[in-house]
Amino acid sequence: MKILLLVDDYLPQSTKIGAKMMHELGVALIHSGHSVSVVTPDHRIDKNYVHEVLDGVNVYRFKSGDVKAESKIKRAINETLLSYNAWRHLKDIFIKNPCELIVYYSPSIFFGSLVNKLKQKWSARSYLILRDIFPQWVIDHGMIKEKSIIATYFRAFERKNYKAADSIGLQSPKNLEWFQNKFGLKNKTEVLYNWSSEKPVINSNNSFRIKYHLTDKIVLFYGGNMGEAQDMMNLVRLAQKLSNYKNAHFVFAGSGNEFDLVKESIEKFSLTNILLLEPVNQKTYRMMLSEFDIGLFTLHKEHSTYNFPGKLLGYMSQGLPILGSVNNGNDVVETIENAGAGFVTYNGNDNKFLENTRYLLDNDQKRIEMGNNSLDLLKTKFSVEAAVDKVTQI
Repeated sequence: MKILLLVDDYLPQSTKIGAKMMHELGVALIHSGHSVSVVTPDHRIDKNYVHEVLDGVNVYRFKSGDVKAESKIKRAINETLLSYNAWRHLKDIFIKNPCELIVYYSPSIFFGSLVNKLKQKWSARSYLILRDIFPQWVIDHGMIKEKSIIATYFRAFERKNYKAADSIGLQSPKNLEWFQNKFGLKNKTEVLYNWSSEKPVINSNNSFRIKYHLTDKIVLFYGGNMGEAQDMMNLVRLAQKLSNYKNAHFVFAGSGNEFDLVKESIEKFSLTNILLLEPVNQKTYRMMLSEFDIGLFTLHKEHSTYNFPGKLLGYMSQGLPILGSVNNGNDVVETIENAGAGFVTYNGNDNKFLENTRYLLDNDQKRIEMGNNSLDLLKTKFSVEAAVDKVTQI
């Protein structure tokens, strides 16, 4: 088939897991005999669009405002215009290159209009890869009210996004159950786990450990978004409680609207066991993972939906034991712990989170064992080949 992938961020500039997953999906689709194009916004270009080929994938970057801007109002405006700008700048490309399947990734929720237009012109099918359920999580956090004008505005685009899909893939069984109870649509929803095609990086020079004086430390690493959805203070509290653990050190690398909060907290509490870094590119990120010992993640306890954070794929691909804290009822707990790949507690149970962390810090052999199980879990449950089979069978 000729397949179009729509995503609001893409490699090689992006450090986001969604960009990486969609590229891996594109490459795997090509290896399966399909022809693949990607359409993605780019605020850095001056032309209407730029075309390039990356690992055999045709990539069309269209001119857009910054959809990852820190200002919420600016980001909302730019995202609202995604479908409009994509059609405006790439109309001729779309007309000359019809596709049989459209696979689009959410977030963002603003590709629905474009998908509908292209489906009608091409007589194509569409598959929505639904990850973070927006605006539900910002409502859960009290950032906007359920009955507010802005929530109503976002809900309208959300419904359009779902309506444009012939099939919708949710990231876990609990997420699927929640979604079906909330929106129905049982006839076109299924579980589509996150995926990765990566193999462990072999790295023997320990350049990051040497650079940051961590050669004698057990490093607990968090990489990725630092926003309200993550609740980064959850990890800061953990580091505070381990400040006397001389062999443990935390490394956080990423960006988001809680980055400054973490930075301020490190200074306020004089935490010498946290190293806070700006985002790094994918290659550097993988090299860092190859040197560190434990993969960290956190989700805000007020979430009513059940995310499976994409960063876990990177941890698993490098064979790291996973240590996390999530909202109540999230089935990522069973997924990780049943596989013996790490420990996951419910956010708010700080004592158990601390107990699990100390156990991993004190048991070298258990870290190795859980790391091996983590890699096995990736291979058996989160392969890109399984994702290819799902999206091409609609």
